[in-house]
Amino acid sequence: MRAKDALGQYGERVAARHLADAGLTIVARNWRCTEGEIDIVARDRDVVVFCEVKTRRSEAFGVPAEAVTRTKANRLHRLAMLWLREHPAGAAQLRFDVVSVLLPEAGAPAVEHLRGAF
Repeated sequence: MRAKDALGQYGERVAARHLADAGLTIVARNWRCTEGEIDIVARDRDVVVFCEVKTRRSEAFGVPAEAVTRTKANRLHRLAMLWLREHPAGAAQLRFDVVSVLLPEAGAPAVEHLRGAF
């Protein structure tokens, strides 16, 4: 496994734990289809939350959330519609969040949860 992939998987585990600790229910992780992947799908009461997780080891190139471009946000919207086609959510509201995970050289990861990021 490439180091980048291992870093991303670790960041997604940290993000999922953070979301669960915040009271969200994790519905799916790494949901894939031919169009791409959704990192985390969760429920926040009556809201279906689609989460993009970005993990970095430093802020040398900016905070992790800055890596979520308009193109990536648009792709996540399309993927969410495909997920909902397979998993109808009724009248649930939708929200698109970003979870930034910053892994310092020492100490615990810093997690920032941006609700309704786009």
